[in-house]
This record gives sequence, structure tokens and C-alpha cells, in this order.
Amino acid sequence: MDLSTKIAGLDLENPLMPAAGPLTGSPSTIGRVTDRGVGAVVTKTVSTEAAEVPKPAIARLDGGVLNCEKWAEEPPEKWIDDYYPEISENSGVPIIVSLGYEPEQVKELIPEIEPFADAFELSSHYLGRDPEPIRKIAGAATEITEKPVFVKLSPHVPDLGEFASAAVDGGAAGIVAINSVGPGLDIDLEELNSPLGSEDGYGWLSGPPIKPLALQAVNEIYNSVDVPVIGVGGIASARDLLQFIAAGASGTQMLSSAISNGVDRYSEILRDLPEEMEKIGVDEVTSLVGKYDNSR
Repeated sequence: MDLSTKIAGLDLENPLMPAAGPLTGSPSTIGRVTDRGVGAVVTKTVSTEAAEVPKPAIARLDGGVLNCEKWAEEPPEKWIDDYYPEISENSGVPIIVSLGYEPEQVKELIPEIEPFADAFELSSHYLGRDPEPIRKIAGAATEITEKPVFVKLSPHVPDLGEFASAAVDGGAAGIVAINSVGPGLDIDLEELNSPLGSEDGYGWLSGPPIKPLALQAVNEIYNSVDVPVIGVGGIASARDLLQFIAAGASGTQMLSSAISNGVDRYSEILRDLPEEMEKIGVDEVTSLVGKYDNSR
């Protein structure tokens, strides 16, 4: 079985990678993930200042994860001087550097980080109705780098196809979909409080509960733009991954299931992929991209 895929010029041995987050927040945690055979790495989002993340930041729910995580808690200088060089030297797979959140911040960061990146992912967390800010952040990046730029979209925008098109108009080489869903709330009935440390106890939902939303988003974007889509949101098994490929994803990201069940979930999915492909008569993973039948 051929698990390899190509995404905006990046050659991946397989279509599974970690999403930006706690498991990709340092060279040591990234090493634990790459040891499980993933096809690429997406580093934790870095901005021009270190984040102050409320604690606890993650709550494991039945089947999903609620979080009030932000971007990296270390300043960009720490990543540029220490983390990115070590990740670049040791990862052995393409490195997609996640950056946020405004055009000016992206312009400031990319020149210093570019030597260590094979591509960039822009995490805008934009929830508005006007797609112009998405076009602007994509344009800010593509003006100063020739490396592939992917834009990660929130599921809350009113028209995913329109927003994906705006990113492509700004020069994006691909779209990542979706970001986490929310805000949401869980309540400890004994303590009558939230398991999260955010000011209001609210967080953002990820993991298997959002998979149907993510699959629909990937399919809508795939049918709207002529660039690769990276699907993320709810993958917990090899069959889940293949559903995203059928919906239109050329690659996939997974984080919450590995947070809940351990990083071995990556190697387990990759181990199971050939068998699941054989069940549906697929020899090459790329031959399944976008094969979902929208006519019924």
C-alpha cells in the first residue's frame, strides 16, 4: 500500500501529522511524535509575544477535549534561538511552522524563522463575517516567503468556501480546516465550577465530537478552491483519516486523540491504514482524495 502524499510541493511519507498544540510545543515533545512515524510536523503556534495560558488549560471529556490553550508560552526568541534549530536538525520530516495572528506579526516573524521551515501555517482564529482579513494575512506571508503558506480556518465563519477563496486570493498554497469549536463549557457538579482555568471557565472543543463538522468543512472547501486541503478535527482511527481523505483532504492532522490516549495513537493509526485501505479497495491513499459522492 502506498501511503505517500504530496501537499503544495511537500513530500510526505504518509498523510498523518500532529496539529499545532501541546504535543508540538518543544523539541522533546516533537521528538516523541516523530518517533511514531508521522509524515510531517506542525509546530505549536508562535506569535510575537509569549502567551499567558490559564491553568488548567485542558480538560478531557467523554470522547473529546475542551481547552483554553493559547499560543506558545515561550517567547519567539526562545524558538528562533533554540527550538527551531533543534527541531530542524532532528525531525527528519517536513516542518510546518504555525504562526499567528495578525499580518504585522507574521511579517515580523517569518524572516527569522524561514531557515527552519518547510512551510507555514497561519492560525488567524478569525471569527468575523468579512473574509478580507484572511486575504490580508495570507498576502502578508506570501509577500515575504516563497515557501508554501497554509491558512487555518475557523468553522465559525459564515461561508467556508468564500473564506478559503480569500486565502487563495492572498496567495495561500493550501487550506487547513478546521480549528476547534466553541466556546463550550463543562461543569463539575460537586464543585460547581469548570475544569478549566480560564476566567469564565469556557474553552474550545476538539476531538471526535467535532468530526462531522470538520468533514463537512473539508468537503465544502475542497469543492470551492483548487488548492490542497489539510483536514483536522476528530480523527481517532485509520478509518477516520480515510474519511477525511475521501472528503477532499490531501493530508490530515490529529491532536486531541493523542492527548487523551497517548502519542502511540499516531503509530497505531499508521499501522492500521493499509488494512483499512485494503477493505475499501484502495492501493494508493492519493487515489481516494475527494471521492465522496456529493450527488446523494
